[in-house]
Amino acid sequence: MVEQRHTSGFWPSLYEPFRQAGARIADWIAPASEASAEADAYRIAVELPGVEAEDIALSVDEGVLSLSGEKRSSREEKGDTWYFSERQYGSFSRSFRLPADADGDKVEADLKDGVLTIRVPKRKAPSEAAKKVSIKRG
Repeated sequence: MVEQRHTSGFWPSLYEPFRQAGARIADWIAPASEASAEADAYRIAVELPGVEAEDIALSVDEGVLSLSGEKRSSREEKGDTWYFSERQYGSFSRSFRLPADADGDKVEADLKDGVLTIRVPKRKAPSEAAKKVSIKRG
């Protein structure tokens, strides 16, 4: 006989804050991103609101583009009878395996309005035309 457990009522609401906290932690560890391919390059856009360019490290090693850094942001509001302060700190990292035709030596990056845009040019395709090879006589 299989035991069935009832999941409605008190218990799911007890665990809900932990699920939300887990999602927020995942957002800091691996920031949201999107990747696309164009005719001559690959583009990766990564959401990094509140992060300064000097707090970001970007590298390419053996076909893997790695991004890491630290977010340090704070917000403070005051009123006549109230005070609110919110601080967010934490490290993040993200890695992307580049396609075989990506030129990792010519990566460019731009940070604007909290979005880091990374451009990875594609290598030129080798010529498809046959090449005649001359033979020397010895």
